[in-house]
Amino acid sequence: QVELVESGGALVPPGGSLRLSCEASERTFSTSAMGWWRQAPGKEREFVAAISRTTGIESYADSVKGRFTISKDNGKNTAYLQMNRLVPTDTAVYYCVADRGGSYAVINGPSTWGQGTQVTVSS
Repeated sequence: QVELVESGGALVPPGGSLRLSCEASERTFSTSAMGWWRQAPGKEREFVAAISRTTGIESYADSVKGRFTISKDNGKNTAYLQMNRLVPTDTAVYYCVADRGGSYAVINGPSTWGQGTQVTVSS
C-alpha cells in the first residue's frame, strides 16, 4: 500500500512560487507528524519542514524559513508545502515524509517516505 503520494513539482523561474501536495493514507495521516525533505543533485537528503499532528506547530530549516510554509488539511489527509521566492539552490527532489514519533522524528530521520517530486528553479 502506497502511503504518501506527492504532486506539484515543476520547472519555475527564480523568484517564482510553487505548491507541493502530499496525499497520505488515512492511517498514516491520523497517526503521524508530516513533513518534507529534499535532495539536491550530488548532495545528501536534508530536512525542509515539519508539522505536528496534534498541535500544528511548524518547524523549518534555516535555509527556507520565511519563504516556505507547511500546512495540512485534516479533511483531505493532505499536507502541503507552499514555496515562495524560489532560488536555484532550491532545485531538488522533494519528498513527503511522515513519522508516528512526532515532529522530532520527522526532523531527524522519518520512517515513511514518498516517491519524490522534482522541483527545478531555473530561468
